[in-house]
Amino acid sequence: MASPYYFGQSPDDSLGDSPRYFYAIRRNDDGELFLARVDNIVDKDTIDLNLPGPPEETFEDFEPGVDFFDGIAADKEVNYANMYYTQYRWDQRSMLYYVDDEGMLVQRINQNYDYPSGNSS
Repeated sequence: MASPYYFGQSPDDSLGDSPRYFYAIRRNDDGELFLARVDNIVDKDTIDLNLPGPPEETFEDFEPGVDFFDGIAADKEVNYANMYYTQYRWDQRSMLYYVDDEGMLVQRINQNYDYPSGNSS
């Protein structure tokens, strides 16, 4: 449906078949989880999937629109030593994650959440 507020194609149609949101997750050596979320229509952010290092330890199979969950082996070792975000996915839905007061990871779909300030990044 065309919107009267846009000339030409609407932002929702500008990505074609590509999903709007990109989510990437990593864990640091202390066990903290970090989630990156990029809105491909609004954000101009970039995400480094690989750290500098030897090419044989680098993940090279990134494909827009294709999810990846194999960055961590069953023994919890990282499969690609240079891979910064070891899992990622694409989705049309706006998903926000947070840890609640009981320590549970919670997902909100298409709902806002005000993250507390002062946390590590």
